[in-house]
Amino acid sequence: MESRETSVDRSADKGRERDAGGEPAAAGGLGPLRQRLRDHLRCDETAVVRHLLDAASLPHDSQDKIAEQARGLVAAVRRERVGLGGLDAFLHEFELSSREGVVLMCLAEALLRVPDAATVDRLIQDKIAEADWEAHLGRSDSLFVNASTWALMLTGRVVKLRRDEVHDFAGTLRDMVRKSGEPVIRSAVTQAMRILGRQFVMGRTIGEALERAKANEKKGYRYSYDMLGEAAHTAEDAERYFEAYRKAIAAIGKVAKGKGVVDAPGISVKLSALHPRYVYAQRERVLSELTPRLKALALEAAVAGIGLTVDAEEADRLDLSLDVIEAVSGASDLAGWNGFGLAVQAYQKRALPLLDWLAAMAARHRRRLMVRLVKGAYWDSEVKLAQELGLEGYPVFTRKAATDLSYLACAKRLLADLEAFYPQFATHNAHSVAWILEAADNRKDFEFQRLHGMGEALYQQIVGPDKMNLPCRIYAPVGSHEDLLAYLVRRLLENGANSSFVNRIQDEKLPIDEIVADPAAKLRGVARIPHPGIPLPADLFQPERKNSTGVDLNDPGSIAGLQRDIDAARAEPWEAGPLVGGAVLKGAW
Repeated sequence: MESRETSVDRSADKGRERDAGGEPAAAGGLGPLRQRLRDHLRCDETAVVRHLLDAASLPHDSQDKIAEQARGLVAAVRRERVGLGGLDAFLHEFELSSREGVVLMCLAEALLRVPDAATVDRLIQDKIAEADWEAHLGRSDSLFVNASTWALMLTGRVVKLRRDEVHDFAGTLRDMVRKSGEPVIRSAVTQAMRILGRQFVMGRTIGEALERAKANEKKGYRYSYDMLGEAAHTAEDAERYFEAYRKAIAAIGKVAKGKGVVDAPGISVKLSALHPRYVYAQRERVLSELTPRLKALALEAAVAGIGLTVDAEEADRLDLSLDVIEAVSGASDLAGWNGFGLAVQAYQKRALPLLDWLAAMAARHRRRLMVRLVKGAYWDSEVKLAQELGLEGYPVFTRKAATDLSYLACAKRLLADLEAFYPQFATHNAHSVAWILEAADNRKDFEFQRLHGMGEALYQQIVGPDKMNLPCRIYAPVGSHEDLLAYLVRRLLENGANSSFVNRIQDEKLPIDEIVADPAAKLRGVARIPHPGIPLPADLFQPERKNSTGVDLNDPGSIAGLQRDIDAARAEPWEAGPLVGGAVLKGAW
């Protein structure tokens, strides 16, 4: 859809009834843009990709410029990543498709579910002992990679001693290892995870993080701080997260020093951390209890002069999130503050319709939204949930190239309406960066974003007066080691995937042209758009049987259909009686 199709008259229709999305309501009470957004939840992937091929198109001479610049960025990253830390260096040393890489992934993922120390010991014996860590020692120029290797080597050696059946050390040594092995092993693995954690967490407290940020801020970077922690499970959890956000906003405001919401550091907020029942079934409760909390944080951010971004979460939370966001965006006491924003996930099929709806909301509320465009970090769980429920399709694309194409189409949409949006392009992909630079056409009213601990070599080519002098904001998690693991595993899964740019750029055998290939060209050469290795949820067990069909209780459309069926069943008279000989017996009830 062309961007002008989504424009709204900022003065007309003021008297019309409007739905929660800030657009004129249709006869059924739901505005057309919101309805279109809901209709795209699990729509046909082929149809969406065909539309995106047009929506993300640029002139042919632009494609040549993009390819040339992307090749230059990749070559520079490969040259300059030597000595850098973070995930870039770690993936370069431990390819996640190697034996050691698989061991690390299994260990990190499994530790999320380990309930006790004894199971940790057995898990480590199984996963760590047989890997060849020593082969990696000293091969990396990154101090953090070598430190991680030492810790993992120590673990492996202790485990080997425990499992070794040779009797040269019989007696005392074996007894000593038996007695001290478990805590030593756990300490070594914990230390290895902490070494990893320091590369991904900005600081244990917001004070530590703000102090550590000063060096990069002098280079031209900005920051958005995220207080680590997953969804709240209790009211006490939600209260703790709320207070953590409040303290962080106050601390960030002190260093912002009136820079304005664009130049100042900001904060990222998870709505699921602010309420223990953040599901559509509890919509009324969420709107009455969570919305005031988000508004309170937004007011404090506005007073502090910083931006507040609502983080993206799982697809089944989006519809409810928009109701909360709409309520806060429309608050009269937040008028004139343009620091409010949200993250949009390009891997969802409804990403482009979502931007259309947001543009309408921004027009109604006379505000400019800060929109962080990301590709998405929950792909595996989104696919698995749809399969478990036997739904009609997936909310996400099944091909990485389709996600990349969606990202470009959304980037073009954001750049086309700078009155409604302040675009924030979060990507570590050199082709995406080059494409955005070309589409922006020398405009600089936007920023890039990267994750703390990642993408450093790429953005060294962009940030700073001696480079492109474009701004980049670093998404920086803040919290303790205990809060890190879920975030770390998500990042490793996301960026360690074979199709990930961060992973592919580490492979020296891959030609640069293959790494920076245009996603549109990839998709035009594919006979079948949905990935053939990922069947629709209903076909998961074919040809043996159909998958059982469930109901998505977080989708308003599914709930409305279920309610219609219930109402129809209630309206029909029902009688029951004993069947004897094929006939219903009559008698007293």
